[in-house]
Amino acid sequence: MELLRLGAVGEERPYVRDADGTVYDLSSVTAEIDGAFLASDGIARVRAALADGSLSPASVDGLRIGAPIAKPAAVVCIGQNYAAHAAESGSEPPANPIVFFKHPNTVVGPYDEVLVPRGSTKTDWEVELAVVIGKTARYVETDEEALACIAGYTVSNDVSERAFQLEVSGGQWSKGKCCETFNPLGPSLVPADEVDPFNLGLRSWVNGEIRQDSNTRDMIFSVAALIRDLSQYMTLDPGDLLNTGTPEGVALSGRFPYLSPGDVVECEIDGLGRQKQALGKA
Repeated sequence: MELLRLGAVGEERPYVRDADGTVYDLSSVTAEIDGAFLASDGIARVRAALADGSLSPASVDGLRIGAPIAKPAAVVCIGQNYAAHAAESGSEPPANPIVFFKHPNTVVGPYDEVLVPRGSTKTDWEVELAVVIGKTARYVETDEEALACIAGYTVSNDVSERAFQLEVSGGQWSKGKCCETFNPLGPSLVPADEVDPFNLGLRSWVNGEIRQDSNTRDMIFSVAALIRDLSQYMTLDPGDLLNTGTPEGVALSGRFPYLSPGDVVECEIDGLGRQKQALGKA
Protein backbone atom coordinates (compact mmCIF):
# COMPACT_ATOMS: atom_id res chain seq x y z
CA MET A 1 0.00 0.00 0.00
CA GLU A 2 1.23 3.48 -0.92
CA LEU A 3 -0.22 6.79 0.21
CA LEU A 4 -0.10 9.56 -2.39
CA ARG A 5 -0.93 13.25 -2.70
CA LEU A 6 -1.79 14.20 -6.26
CA GLY A 7 -2.68 17.50 -7.90
CA ALA A 8 -1.35 20.95 -8.64
CA VAL A 9 0.80 22.73 -6.06
CA GLY A 10 -1.42 23.72 -3.16
CA GLU A 11 -4.32 21.65 -4.51
CA GLU A 12 -3.12 18.13 -3.73
CA ARG A 13 -5.67 15.51 -2.68
CA PRO A 14 -5.10 12.18 -0.89
CA TYR A 15 -5.05 8.83 -2.67
CA VAL A 16 -3.92 5.28 -1.99
CA ARG A 17 -2.42 2.74 -4.38
CA ASP A 18 -3.24 -0.85 -3.50
CA ALA A 19 -0.95 -3.82 -4.00
CA ASP A 20 -2.53 -4.55 -7.40
CA GLY A 21 -1.74 -1.04 -8.64
CA THR A 22 -5.26 0.39 -8.45
CA VAL A 23 -5.43 3.97 -7.17
CA TYR A 24 -8.34 4.99 -4.93
CA ASP A 25 -9.61 8.39 -3.82
CA LEU A 26 -9.19 8.87 -0.06
CA SER A 27 -11.48 11.88 0.29
CA SER A 28 -14.05 9.79 2.18
CA VAL A 29 -11.39 8.91 4.78
CA THR A 30 -9.39 12.13 5.10
CA ALA A 31 -9.00 15.54 3.53
CA GLU A 32 -5.23 15.41 3.82
CA ILE A 33 -2.25 13.18 4.58
CA ASP A 34 -0.74 15.08 7.47
CA GLY A 35 0.16 14.78 11.13
CA ALA A 36 -3.44 14.79 12.31
CA PHE A 37 -4.33 11.98 9.91
CA LEU A 38 -1.35 9.88 10.98
CA ALA A 39 -1.97 10.48 14.71
CA SER A 40 -5.58 9.32 14.41
CA ASP A 41 -4.75 5.82 13.11
CA GLY A 42 -5.15 7.07 9.57
CA ILE A 43 -3.18 4.27 7.96
CA ALA A 44 -5.27 1.64 9.74
CA ARG A 45 -8.44 3.44 8.61
CA VAL A 46 -7.24 3.40 5.00
CA ARG A 47 -6.54 -0.33 5.21
CA ALA A 48 -10.01 -0.94 6.64
CA ALA A 49 -11.60 1.08 3.84
CA LEU A 50 -9.66 -0.88 1.24
CA ALA A 51 -10.72 -4.15 2.86
CA ASP A 52 -14.42 -3.30 2.97
CA GLY A 53 -14.52 -1.97 -0.59
CA SER A 54 -15.81 1.48 0.35
CA LEU A 55 -13.22 3.43 -1.68
CA SER A 56 -13.79 4.54 -5.25
CA PRO A 57 -11.17 3.92 -7.95
CA ALA A 58 -9.73 7.16 -9.29
CA SER A 59 -8.51 8.30 -12.69
CA VAL A 60 -5.20 10.01 -11.95
CA ASP A 61 -3.47 10.05 -15.33
CA GLY A 62 -1.65 13.32 -15.83
CA LEU A 63 -1.93 14.48 -12.25
CA ARG A 64 1.20 15.94 -10.65
CA ILE A 65 2.66 13.88 -7.81
CA GLY A 66 3.13 16.00 -4.72
CA ALA A 67 5.13 15.30 -1.58
CA PRO A 68 3.40 12.39 0.21
CA ILE A 69 2.92 14.36 3.45
CA ALA A 70 1.52 17.85 3.80
CA LYS A 71 3.31 20.67 5.59
CA PRO A 72 5.56 18.88 8.09
CA ALA A 73 6.09 21.06 11.14
CA ALA A 74 9.73 19.99 11.35
CA VAL A 75 12.31 18.55 8.95
CA VAL A 76 15.04 17.06 11.12
CA CYS A 77 18.18 15.84 9.36
CA ILE A 78 21.18 13.70 10.25
CA GLY A 79 24.65 14.44 8.91
CA GLN A 80 27.42 11.98 8.06
CA ASN A 81 25.43 8.90 9.04
CA TYR A 82 27.25 6.57 6.63
CA ALA A 83 30.90 5.89 7.41
CA ALA A 84 32.05 6.13 3.80
CA HIS A 85 30.28 9.46 3.35
CA ALA A 86 31.91 10.81 6.52
CA ALA A 87 35.27 9.75 5.12
CA GLU A 88 34.69 11.42 1.73
CA SER A 89 33.70 14.57 3.65
CA GLY A 90 37.06 14.47 5.44
CA SER A 91 35.63 13.54 8.84
CA GLU A 92 35.82 10.67 11.30
CA PRO A 93 32.54 8.80 11.86
CA PRO A 94 30.60 10.80 14.47
CA ALA A 95 30.35 9.45 18.01
CA ASN A 96 26.86 10.94 18.31
CA PRO A 97 24.29 11.83 15.65
CA ILE A 98 24.92 15.17 13.93
CA VAL A 99 21.61 17.04 13.77
CA PHE A 100 20.54 19.95 11.61
CA PHE A 101 17.24 21.30 10.31
CA LYS A 102 15.75 22.21 6.97
CA HIS A 103 12.96 24.76 6.66
CA PRO A 104 9.72 22.81 6.12
CA ASN A 105 8.97 24.86 3.02
CA THR A 106 11.91 23.18 1.27
CA VAL A 107 9.68 20.10 0.82
CA VAL A 108 8.42 19.78 -2.76
CA GLY A 109 7.13 17.00 -4.97
CA PRO A 110 9.42 14.22 -6.24
CA TYR A 111 9.31 15.46 -9.84
CA ASP A 112 9.22 19.20 -9.18
CA GLU A 113 11.98 21.47 -10.47
CA VAL A 114 14.91 22.10 -8.11
CA LEU A 115 16.21 25.66 -8.24
CA VAL A 116 19.95 26.31 -8.11
CA PRO A 117 20.27 29.27 -5.69
CA ARG A 118 21.55 32.64 -6.83
CA GLY A 119 25.32 32.75 -6.44
CA SER A 120 25.58 28.99 -6.04
CA THR A 121 28.67 27.16 -7.24
CA LYS A 122 28.36 23.99 -5.16
CA THR A 123 24.80 22.61 -5.31
CA ASP A 124 24.88 18.92 -4.39
CA TRP A 125 22.53 15.91 -4.28
CA GLU A 126 21.92 13.46 -1.38
CA VAL A 127 19.61 10.45 -1.63
CA GLU A 128 18.23 9.62 1.81
CA LEU A 129 15.76 7.34 3.54
CA ALA A 130 13.10 9.61 5.02
CA VAL A 131 11.10 8.65 8.10
CA VAL A 132 7.64 10.10 8.72
CA ILE A 133 6.63 10.19 12.38
CA GLY A 134 3.19 8.83 13.23
CA LYS A 135 3.21 8.84 17.02
CA THR A 136 4.76 11.34 19.44
CA ALA A 137 8.34 10.37 20.29
CA ARG A 138 9.35 11.73 23.69
CA TYR A 139 12.09 10.18 25.87
CA VAL A 140 11.98 6.91 23.94
CA GLU A 141 13.93 4.15 25.69
CA THR A 142 13.98 1.11 23.38
CA ASP A 143 14.33 0.34 19.69
CA GLU A 144 10.90 -1.27 19.70
CA GLU A 145 9.32 1.85 21.13
CA ALA A 146 11.19 3.98 18.59
CA LEU A 147 10.02 1.92 15.62
CA ALA A 148 6.43 2.08 16.90
CA CYS A 149 6.58 5.87 16.48
CA ILE A 150 7.10 5.60 12.70
CA ALA A 151 4.15 5.95 10.33
CA GLY A 152 6.08 5.15 7.18
CA TYR A 153 9.02 5.76 4.88
CA THR A 154 9.69 7.62 1.67
CA VAL A 155 12.51 8.83 -0.59
CA SER A 156 14.20 12.17 0.11
CA ASN A 157 16.77 14.23 -1.78
CA ASP A 158 18.52 16.42 0.79
CA VAL A 159 19.76 18.96 -1.75
CA SER A 160 22.64 21.02 -0.35
CA GLU A 161 24.70 24.07 -1.31
CA ARG A 162 28.13 23.27 0.07
CA ALA A 163 29.62 26.78 0.00
CA PHE A 164 26.62 28.10 1.91
CA GLN A 165 26.79 25.09 4.23
CA LEU A 166 30.49 25.13 5.03
CA GLU A 167 32.15 28.39 3.96
CA VAL A 168 29.69 31.04 5.14
CA SER A 169 27.83 28.97 7.68
CA GLY A 170 28.74 30.76 10.88
CA GLY A 171 29.27 27.32 12.41
CA GLN A 172 26.05 25.56 11.39
CA TRP A 173 24.80 23.90 8.20
CA SER A 174 21.31 25.28 7.64
CA LYS A 175 22.28 28.07 5.24
CA GLY A 176 23.23 25.39 2.75
CA LYS A 177 20.18 23.26 3.40
CA CYS A 178 17.21 25.64 3.44
CA CYS A 179 17.13 27.08 -0.07
CA GLU A 180 13.77 26.82 -1.82
CA THR A 181 12.94 23.42 -3.40
CA PHE A 182 15.84 21.77 -1.52
CA ASN A 183 13.89 18.72 -0.30
CA PRO A 184 12.13 16.76 -3.06
CA LEU A 185 10.10 14.06 -1.30
CA GLY A 186 8.27 10.98 -2.51
CA PRO A 187 6.74 9.65 -4.67
CA SER A 188 4.72 7.88 -1.96
CA LEU A 189 4.53 7.09 1.74
CA VAL A 190 4.84 3.36 2.42
CA PRO A 191 3.57 2.18 5.82
CA ALA A 192 6.26 1.24 8.30
CA ASP A 193 5.12 -2.36 8.72
CA GLU A 194 5.74 -2.97 5.01
CA VAL A 195 9.38 -1.79 5.06
CA ASP A 196 12.62 -3.18 6.50
CA PRO A 197 14.57 0.04 7.14
CA PHE A 198 17.69 -1.89 8.10
CA ASN A 199 18.22 -3.38 4.61
CA LEU A 200 17.28 -1.00 1.81
CA GLY A 201 19.35 -0.28 -1.28
CA LEU A 202 19.52 3.41 -2.15
CA ARG A 203 20.93 5.00 -5.29
CA SER A 204 21.24 8.30 -7.11
CA TRP A 205 22.07 9.34 -10.67
CA VAL A 206 23.03 12.64 -12.30
CA ASN A 207 22.28 12.93 -16.01
CA GLY A 208 21.85 9.16 -16.14
CA GLU A 209 25.23 8.37 -14.53
CA ILE A 210 25.26 6.51 -11.21
CA ARG A 211 26.55 8.53 -8.28
CA GLN A 212 25.46 6.74 -5.08
CA ASP A 213 24.84 3.02 -4.63
CA SER A 214 24.67 1.82 -1.03
CA ASN A 215 22.46 0.18 1.56
CA THR A 216 20.98 1.32 4.87
CA ARG A 217 22.93 -1.53 6.51
CA ASP A 218 25.87 0.88 6.32
CA MET A 219 24.23 3.48 8.53
CA ILE A 220 26.26 4.41 11.60
CA PHE A 221 23.08 5.07 13.61
CA SER A 222 20.02 3.01 12.70
CA VAL A 223 16.57 4.50 12.26
CA ALA A 224 15.58 3.24 15.70
CA ALA A 225 18.76 4.61 17.31
CA LEU A 226 18.17 8.01 15.72
CA ILE A 227 14.64 8.31 17.08
CA ARG A 228 15.77 7.18 20.54
CA ASP A 229 18.57 9.75 20.55
CA LEU A 230 16.55 12.64 19.14
CA SER A 231 13.70 12.04 21.59
CA GLN A 232 16.02 12.83 24.50
CA TYR A 233 16.53 16.38 23.18
CA MET A 234 13.30 17.18 21.32
CA THR A 235 9.76 15.89 20.97
CA LEU A 236 8.99 14.48 17.54
CA ASP A 237 5.35 14.95 16.54
CA PRO A 238 3.14 13.11 14.06
CA GLY A 239 3.83 14.38 10.56
CA ASP A 240 7.42 15.40 11.31
CA LEU A 241 10.01 14.34 8.75
CA LEU A 242 13.39 12.79 9.57
CA ASN A 243 16.08 12.58 6.87
CA THR A 244 18.47 9.86 8.01
CA GLY A 245 21.68 10.73 6.16
CA THR A 246 23.22 10.03 2.77
CA PRO A 247 25.82 7.48 1.61
CA GLU A 248 29.02 8.21 -0.27
CA GLY A 249 28.99 9.48 -3.83
CA VAL A 250 28.16 13.18 -3.59
CA ALA A 251 29.91 16.08 -5.33
CA LEU A 252 31.48 17.18 -2.02
CA SER A 253 33.78 14.16 -2.39
CA GLY A 254 35.60 15.91 -5.24
CA ARG A 255 34.94 12.95 -7.55
CA PHE A 256 32.03 14.55 -9.41
CA PRO A 257 31.07 18.04 -10.59
CA TYR A 258 28.46 20.03 -8.71
CA LEU A 259 25.03 20.54 -10.20
CA SER A 260 24.12 23.21 -12.74
CA PRO A 261 20.85 24.32 -14.33
CA GLY A 262 19.85 21.77 -16.95
CA ASP A 263 21.15 18.76 -14.98
CA VAL A 264 18.77 15.96 -14.00
CA VAL A 265 18.98 14.14 -10.65
CA GLU A 266 17.28 10.82 -9.88
CA CYS A 267 17.01 9.13 -6.46
CA GLU A 268 15.70 5.64 -5.71
CA ILE A 269 15.22 3.40 -2.68
CA ASP A 270 14.20 -0.25 -2.88
CA GLY A 271 10.45 -0.66 -2.42
CA LEU A 272 9.87 3.09 -1.98
CA GLY A 273 10.10 4.26 -5.58
CA ARG A 274 12.12 6.64 -7.68
CA GLN A 275 12.07 10.43 -8.03
CA LYS A 276 13.50 12.72 -10.71
CA GLN A 277 14.20 16.45 -10.78
CA ALA A 278 15.43 18.82 -13.44
CA LEU A 279 17.60 21.70 -12.23
CA GLY A 280 16.59 25.28 -12.98
CA LYS A 281 17.62 28.77 -11.88
CA ALA A 282 16.28 30.56 -8.82
